[in-house]
Amino acid sequence: MNFIRFIKESVHIVIHGSRKYYAWLAFLLVLIIWGAVGYIAQLNNGLLVTNMRDNISWAFYIGNFTFLVGVAAAAIMLVIPAYVYNWKPIKEVVIFGELLAISAIIMCMLFVLVDIGNPLRLWHIIPLIGKVNIPSSLLAWDSVVLTLYFILNLVVVTYLLYKQYHRKEYNKSVLTPLVLLSIPLAIGIHTVTAFLFNGFAGRPYWNSALLAPKFLASAFCSGPAVLIILFQILKKTTTFEIKDEAIWKIAELMAYAMFINLFFFGSEVFKEIYSNTEHLVHLKYVFMGVKGNNDIVLYGWLSIIFSVVAFLLFLIPATRKNVITLNIGAVLIWFGVFMEKGITLITPGFTPDVLGQIYIYRPSMTEIRVSVAIFAIGFLIFTLLTKIAIAIVYENFNIDTLGGRRK
Repeated sequence: MNFIRFIKESVHIVIHGSRKYYAWLAFLLVLIIWGAVGYIAQLNNGLLVTNMRDNISWAFYIGNFTFLVGVAAAAIMLVIPAYVYNWKPIKEVVIFGELLAISAIIMCMLFVLVDIGNPLRLWHIIPLIGKVNIPSSLLAWDSVVLTLYFILNLVVVTYLLYKQYHRKEYNKSVLTPLVLLSIPLAIGIHTVTAFLFNGFAGRPYWNSALLAPKFLASAFCSGPAVLIILFQILKKTTTFEIKDEAIWKIAELMAYAMFINLFFFGSEVFKEIYSNTEHLVHLKYVFMGVKGNNDIVLYGWLSIIFSVVAFLLFLIPATRKNVITLNIGAVLIWFGVFMEKGITLITPGFTPDVLGQIYIYRPSMTEIRVSVAIFAIGFLIFTLLTKIAIAIVYENFNIDTLGGRRK
């Protein structure tokens, strides 16, 4: 009965807000409808309305999926200092990392859905429903770890908010094992995603043992970058509170993660250039172009430049603690990692194709519209969940379980 009341009050929080809140929701709904119309065209005509072909069968959708898996995994950047080292400034805001993970996983699943030509086939990879081909299928493993991580984060967030709603302390014997379990699961979702790529021996650009740790290192930058911006927006527009020390610590941890990411990248570049085999063509395609085809060269260089500049901004205490340079660094990291995983990872792995030909891929308007809709859905879910969390945690919105009065 108390839980049902908690759900009803959460709905009450969501449907009431300021004009700016309603305007933001309306804007997201417009984007969702705009993208949904594009997806209907894709359903009616098939993947032919995209620019994916046999030459490049993974493209913009899978690039976004890969990036968002990293965003979802990044929640442990808050979980580890909060619950493993019991650092209170971050412990107070760790729930927003969990909310970001929930939203990111939903977007991941939607990108997989739209990438499948016939969405009715999706049930085959749903654990306990379809015929999950484990252990031979890496895609099946990916669906399992993503589902488990989603359920775990949902349970943790619901439990924390429910306890806070009734102004009760959470049970450490219940929460701590769940939180600690989220750490290997967060690592697992991005590791298995990396294995989807480097398991292809015929794709030398992906066939590297460093791909999984490189995925993790970049993930520990992109997700926290979103949170840094979000924390500052919430701090100015709501009753949300966070100590500057927590934001600075997150930025410092991101600097270390970005250094590891850049180190792994440098190791890969050295291997390819020094060995100078035919596999060097993929790296040349990203940074120099091949046979006059240089469509993604700009993105390749921008991803490196953005990452290096952001690393320096977060490494130096003076710029890390300055609001302007801190935000610039967060934006640069977000776009740098997005271009690294969403653009310079996928298509170069297919280029040149098995016949040595180069197919120039650019996302079609349908792909862009559908992707915008999915990101809008993710932002919508995150907005609603964040509004509930702030109302319960920071605005003392709860119920007197005896009298049923809102406080």
